[in-house]
Amino acid sequence: MKAFITADFDEYGLKLLKKHMEYVYESWRDTKKIYYDENEFIKKIKSVGADVLIVEPDFVLKNVIEQCKPIIIASCRDDPWNVDIKTATEKGIPVFSAPHRNTQSVADLAIGLMLSVARNITKADRFLRAGKIIYKSEADLLEYHNIFKGIELSGKKVGIIGLGAIGFEVAKRLRNGFGSEILVYDPYVDMNRLKEVDGKSVDLETLMRESDIVTVHARVTNETKGLITRKHFDMMKKTAYFINTGRAAITDEDALFETLRDKKIAGAGLDVFIKDPIESGDRFLTLDNIVATPHIGGNTTDTVTRQSKMIAEDLDNYLTGKEPKYVLNKEVLKKPKPKKGAK
Repeated sequence: MKAFITADFDEYGLKLLKKHMEYVYESWRDTKKIYYDENEFIKKIKSVGADVLIVEPDFVLKNVIEQCKPIIIASCRDDPWNVDIKTATEKGIPVFSAPHRNTQSVADLAIGLMLSVARNITKADRFLRAGKIIYKSEADLLEYHNIFKGIELSGKKVGIIGLGAIGFEVAKRLRNGFGSEILVYDPYVDMNRLKEVDGKSVDLETLMRESDIVTVHARVTNETKGLITRKHFDMMKKTAYFINTGRAAITDEDALFETLRDKKIAGAGLDVFIKDPIESGDRFLTLDNIVATPHIGGNTTDTVTRQSKMIAEDLDNYLTGKEPKYVLNKEVLKKPKPKKGAK
């Protein structure tokens, strides 16, 4: 048995895999190749002689599966849309995933963006580095003191759009750490989660009107695509902030840009954009009331540690006859397990 690993994996995960198989490890971070095109990927898999594929951004679709004939596929993603699960299931191939691998990391960034815009942290740093702050008189001190005047999160109403795994972690941090009041828009909300954060379920319009901070944590679906429109941005308080570490497709991005440009709200913290990740020169970077990051929500060493552990331990369970936790097509587990080849 031999694996081709293009995901970012840590030493613990690699060591555990070594018990069962040889591997070729070429993380996309090291190769600087985020993903292979299909024909190149097929050629590479065949040259490696891999029958186990462990990927992160790479696509394992029908043609790859049929031509390369893997016996195990693992995607280090929460929702492995990059794998053709239907074809894999038809071929009897188990597909492993890493659910909630980056939940904590994204939740942390959302809180970080809230603090950055609410307390003008990034803005103050920009002014200092640009040489704009020189105190020649008390008037200078007072001027900048007024420019950087912020708000606390304590006691503020924070509207959370989507109380899924990440939204829930954000809500817990806000409620338990800052004493914020939690409003939630989620038609499928888990009532136990809502109760745990002492949240109030409201419609979207109420959330947009009443929140001091609005933060987006919903998945992109037919229901949520374009959910937040110009009408909704117009409902927000002039003193409110908008945070998005979810997906830009949930918003009308032009309406958001114009809302910020015209100072109709206080500001925004954005990790996701329609053209994603954002590049230097983007129109949003002409605005002085936003903090932007280039889609780094899950980009932590902890995410890599977590996904490596989940995938490696689950493969170890599967190959030693134990029940794996993170198989997306459990119906294939009834079939005989693959035999280990020579190392």
